[in-house]
Formats: sequence, C-alpha cells, structure tokens
Amino acid sequence: MNTHSKRGPERAATGPVHARGAPAQGAAEANRKLSGLALVWAVLAVPGMLVAAGPEPVDLGSAGPFAILAASAITSTGGGTLVGDVGLSPTTGAAITGLLTNQVRGTLYAVDTGGPAGSVAAPGLLATAKVDLAVAYYEAAARTNADIVWPAGGEIGGMTLGPGLYKFASTVNIAGADVTLTGDVDDVWIFQVGTALTMGSGIQVVLAGRAQARNIFWQVGSSATLGTSSRFKGTLLADQSITMDTGCVVEGRALARVAAVTFNGQSIGLPQPAAPRFTAIFRPTTDAATVVLETTPYCPLTLKACPDLLLANWTRLVTATPTATPWTYTDLTETAAVTQRFYRAYITAERDPYQRP
Repeated sequence: MNTHSKRGPERAATGPVHARGAPAQGAAEANRKLSGLALVWAVLAVPGMLVAAGPEPVDLGSAGPFAILAASAITSTGGGTLVGDVGLSPTTGAAITGLLTNQVRGTLYAVDTGGPAGSVAAPGLLATAKVDLAVAYYEAAARTNADIVWPAGGEIGGMTLGPGLYKFASTVNIAGADVTLTGDVDDVWIFQVGTALTMGSGIQVVLAGRAQARNIFWQVGSSATLGTSSRFKGTLLADQSITMDTGCVVEGRALARVAAVTFNGQSIGLPQPAAPRFTAIFRPTTDAATVVLETTPYCPLTLKACPDLLLANWTRLVTATPTATPWTYTDLTETAAVTQRFYRAYITAERDPYQRP
C-alpha cells in the first residue's frame, strides 16, 4: 500500500488558526523565545506525524481552479450551476455554446472575445492551465506500484474501496450499484482507466469515513460519461471528452485534455480545499516575523494578525493567491516593540471559487 505523511486533524477552511509571538526583550532573546513558542505551537497543532494511505495527490498546478477545462468545445443545453472557473483552449470562444456567465460562480475564460457575453479573453492564462493539465494527466498515468490491477476492464459498482492506486487495462463501469470510497481526511485515491469511464444513471460515488473529494483522481485514457442524475466525486482527467448528463451532480472537476466537455447537469463544483496549516513562525530580524503556511495553490487566502485574540482587533495583513505550497509571508509590522502576536489564515470568502453550489 502506498503511503504519504500527513498531519493531524484537519481544521475547517474558514476556522482560525493561531500562533503566538514572543516578548521583545532584545534581539537575541526575542528571536530565541519566538522560535521556542513557534515550536510549542507546532507540537500542539501537529500532534505527531500520521501516515496517510494511498499515493501522493496529483498536482494540478494552474488547472486547479477550473471546474471545467476543455480543448475543442464546451456545450450545454442550458441551466445548472458551475462553481469554479471555466475555460476553453485552444479553440475559439465561439465553441462555448449554451452556457451563460451568470451560471458560473467563477470566471468564464476564452482565448478571444468570441465567447459568451461577460466571458474574459485570457489566452496566456488558458495556455498555461492546459499545459499544467497535460502534465497532471501524464503524471497520473505514469504512477506505478498499483495496489490493485485489473488486467481487463472492470465493474466497480457495489464495491467499497480504500485509498490506493487502482489500475484498469481498459474500461471502468460504475453501473450496477454505488461505489463507496472509505478513508481518512488526507487519504488519496487514483484510478488509472485504460480507456472509457461510464457511470450509470442514478449511481453515486459515496464517500465514507472522512474521505475528501479533493483527494480523488480519475485518469481516463479516452472519454468519461456520467449518467442522468448520477452523483460523482473527484477530479476527472480525461484524454478525450467528458459528458455530464441531465441532473448529474459533480463535486470535483471535468478536465478534458484534447476534446470537449458537455455539461447538461444540475451542478459541478470544485471540491472543498484543505484548510491552510501553519508550519513555521520565526523572526528573521528583530523587526519582522516570517510565517510559513501549507495551503492549496491558486486558492485565495487571507492572513490576519492580532495582539490579544479579541475579535475587534484582528487586522488583515494580506490577501493572496499562492501559486505553490508552502507559502511564505514576512510580516514587517512585527517590530521589536511587539510583545506578542497571534496569526490566523483562512480561505478567502470574497473570491473563493471553492464555495459549494
């Protein structure tokens, strides 16, 4: 069984996380005390290293904020809600049909001005996202040491599957019954599907325990079809097309490398990201403090500080969109005269593409 290290219990994405500074009693003493307190905080916030089952998650890079990303077309019969960005590249915006910008809680991107009214022309951004999608697709396909190998295709409906790397030589069907994925909050599932993935009408991917949709990846060698009123969890990385039929609900992403995405569903929404986690707080000088966070790349976050934990005294230091993790911020308001300071970080509500429909 593949494993990767993880930290202790996950915090809510909007919940406060605090770290305390040190009394400023001279440069060396302040630095020593701040470092000591940061270590104490780290032990309290990370109560021992645990082992998460399954492989390392797939790094989506700048494709991560997209609920739908396609190459040749994006089509819809109208209706439904999309939470996250939507983009088409390299085909022109005229190939986005039946989709309105008011359906999208995020940004609808095209490579030119020919997209739907309100769409944004961003050829460079889309080109980068498509490159990152291709990298993620091939990296997921190249994973080795599968926990379970199907020499041919398989029907996984009715099964309960723990975290791991699952390899299928050809098609995968989820048709006869629901499939249940059971595991902990940081456990990871990667499904390598040789050709097509088909999900039957009314069928669900059910998450049990503390399994999270953000940690489920379906690498599909050709195309994926999600049936009428199905309920799907995870990120679809399809080489060809993705079709979401009427009433389909997806918590995840539909990312098609070279072909089209058809959205006739009820909703698709990006999975809830992991809450930011502090990994270090220290003074590089007497007049600054450096904060280091593990966070979800390309997901906006806000960092605040407070001298006393009183609600009215929290001050926003920065709202940023880190492109990599860990992310480092230097607080230049942390002067030698500051005797203590608390920090908290959370996913930013006012531009959070990960809000659920």
